[in-house]
Amino acid sequence: AKRELPDNDLIGELGVSLFRNIAGFLIGSLIGVAFATFLALSRPADALITPTFNGLKQISLLAWIPLISIWFGFGEQAKIVFVAIAAFIPVVLNTYEGMHSAPRDLLEVGRALRFTPRQRVTRILLPAALPSIATGVHLGLIYSWLATVGAEYFLAVGRGVGGLIIAGRERFDMALVMVGVIILGLVGFAFNRLAAVAEAHLLRWRVNEH
Repeated sequence: AKRELPDNDLIGELGVSLFRNIAGFLIGSLIGVAFATFLALSRPADALITPTFNGLKQISLLAWIPLISIWFGFGEQAKIVFVAIAAFIPVVLNTYEGMHSAPRDLLEVGRALRFTPRQRVTRILLPAALPSIATGVHLGLIYSWLATVGAEYFLAVGRGVGGLIIAGRERFDMALVMVGVIILGLVGFAFNRLAAVAEAHLLRWRVNEH
């Protein structure tokens, strides 16, 4: 059945996609930082989990759609999970790399002062990994927007910019399709610029602090 777009509510469709994107991005990023921190703190977990994770990250994101559909269905929850996975991977990779690049002298000081795991994270690992985390979040924001469109296009059709493009395709309405494509491009560009400015400001603040 063809999808109807009530009153060509472009703002409403964009709002649905943005909410879906932000929800998935925040979930994936927060879990990603926590997961990478866990690997950095636990050598056994690092040895057991990291090789498997490095293998799984090679799988195309679209290949997860059948599993996500089985586990979460085809509705809103599945779309948010798909977006969260897209953000999760780059955040984990960059946070993990940043924490493993923490200066050895600081780690030795932490051991000498008998820092608790929480103190090691808040006073050494997270500050040292901040530039890498910023890069991971930047990439996660871009990938999550691409995943938002993919989720709307490949999972069950519903509201959102992806659904808008599908509606235009089904009606053979190229103008509607082009409007959807332009919206995707503009939002993606805006996210990239926003993330770049925030990353530069954060890193400049960190340099000034030192």
